[in-house]
Amino acid sequence: MAVVNFNRSIPELLADVLNNFTLLVRKETQLARVEMSEKIGELALGLGLLVGGAVLLIPALVILLQSAVAGLEAAGIGSAWAALIVGGAALLIGLVLLAFGVSRLKAARPVPTRTIEQLQLDAEVAKSQVRNDDGTTQRAA
Repeated sequence: MAVVNFNRSIPELLADVLNNFTLLVRKETQLARVEMSEKIGELALGLGLLVGGAVLLIPALVILLQSAVAGLEAAGIGSAWAALIVGGAALLIGLVLLAFGVSRLKAARPVPTRTIEQLQLDAEVAKSQVRNDDGTTQRAA
């Protein structure tokens, strides 16, 4: 715990308050930058992997869908009906995946939550330092 010097002048106290406040703002800004860069990095990596996977999966999916149509045709279903069945199934699966993906993107908010929590904690500490244990405001004697 810091040693308190009660013989300091008001300008010295105000200078200390200003210096501490400036230091606090600098540290909180630094924390917010680090946290936002982490979150943006995670989002960028996720989007890059998503694009890379889509580039490889789209041609494979087209080939598999053509094979499914050919398989239904070989089973005696007309080519138009086979294409409609396979296309409808692919559309349904695609819509479900799209809805799930949109909900996941909404959940991944790039908000600096640690910084917000730290600012709230700092505000509580500042309030508790201004007040005595009984809740009254301290006055300089």
